[in-house]
Amino acid sequence: MSSIKKAPESNHIGSRVNPVTGCPLTAALSAIGGKWKLIIVYWLAESPKHFAGLRHAIPGISQKVLTQQLRELVSDGLVTRQPQGPVPAPVEYSLSEYGRSVLPLVEEVRVWGRTHLERDQSSS
Repeated sequence: MSSIKKAPESNHIGSRVNPVTGCPLTAALSAIGGKWKLIIVYWLAESPKHFAGLRHAIPGISQKVLTQQLRELVSDGLVTRQPQGPVPAPVEYSLSEYGRSVLPLVEEVRVWGRTHLERDQSSS
């Protein structure tokens, strides 16, 4: 018998559990944190893309990781997954309305990143 307690249902973020109950920062980082999620959101903001289109736009990501990240983004309601026909049809991914609410944050991170790169280059 396990002594691990199940987290309250309200602490769930998509299919994952918020590691710090009720903390908005850990909830946000669970949904969009990590190495790839903001990059995926950035490319989907441009236009809907098939899996292969995302792999091409993000050359450093493995198929396994892209699949995992897309599943989490779909689970959290940020991305929609639309099969384009009967199985095994190509699938198109796009930002949901809820996912578009993240775009101002993505832009701010992009602008900050540009400034950070310029700062690093000027100090070299």
